[in-house]
Amino acid sequence: MSPVYATFGLEPATRVGAVLADGGYQVHRDFVDFVVDGSPLLFRLADLDAVSPLASDLPPAVLDAQVRALLLEDEPPLPGGRFVLYGCPECADLGCGAVTVVIERDGDDYRWRDFAWQTGEHVDLDRDGYHGTGPFRFHGPAYRAALTALSDGTPAGPSHRVLLIGPRVGLLAKLAAALRGIGIGADITPDATDVPDEELRSYGAALTVTEDQREALRETFARTGTALVDAPAPVLPVLVAQLQQALDRAPGERRRLTALTATPYAAEVDVSAAGRVQLTAYRVDRLRRTQARNVLDAVLGPGHHRLPLDPRTVRGEAYLVARTSGGVLVTAVRGTPARD
Repeated sequence: MSPVYATFGLEPATRVGAVLADGGYQVHRDFVDFVVDGSPLLFRLADLDAVSPLASDLPPAVLDAQVRALLLEDEPPLPGGRFVLYGCPECADLGCGAVTVVIERDGDDYRWRDFAWQTGEHVDLDRDGYHGTGPFRFHGPAYRAALTALSDGTPAGPSHRVLLIGPRVGLLAKLAAALRGIGIGADITPDATDVPDEELRSYGAALTVTEDQREALRETFARTGTALVDAPAPVLPVLVAQLQQALDRAPGERRRLTALTATPYAAEVDVSAAGRVQLTAYRVDRLRRTQARNVLDAVLGPGHHRLPLDPRTVRGEAYLVARTSGGVLVTAVRGTPARD
């Protein structure tokens, strides 16, 4: 009987960064994900915040070594013929946990089997195995072609530079610092009216807090393909999230989060594939201070979810930010109760 093959491919992916409610940072990472049978492999691992070893910020020699390992041209880094497929996006330390797999040759083909979550030198498959994931058999020439193509350059993704338009002091300076802190390039200009189109095309998204400038530049950015944030929030972490949402050009079938709306009493979120979802509510109080509260951190299955909210957490001017490891959505809370 002929062997059953899974298709193998690679595509650019992102682990979105964040300015956390406690003031800390979560690093933005661009990497190349594995696509098995037309779907990102990471989507099969519902609650995982991790990146592949094929990160876009690796030096060429290190990236080539990772490719050679997946082609079995180098020795496996872990006992039992195991290789790391996904690791910690902050430090890549095995102690933080990693998804590992046995990779072996079968004639001209490659086989991935025994997927597991691993935190030490050895793994207990009964306890930590991803039962029901794999094994996958890949046609050798297609598998090798996809990986060796990385030697010619990582698949290009959209630009993750943003342009901030307005005075360099105050909010935009803080926003630029926060974006750079999580790994997103940010430039500030007081006026983009005379900036050449070819220069504007190098930015994936733009933001101005001035409505007049926003209207004047709308046609220009539509022409250059730069996403313009329509209604910037007066809250730094929400501005970061709005720009991240604008930078995301992935097609709908490659997004876990596809829709988000909110009233003072419920958030409604659409999820395309099971995954960990975090919801954070931000509101501006009477003294113009930002109040933040985490309202959900759970694995949600595919479909439409209605999640109750406590109206006290979204009084006044309020926003809700939904995050997964690969995407972010922002919405203003509509019909917000009066301030306390």
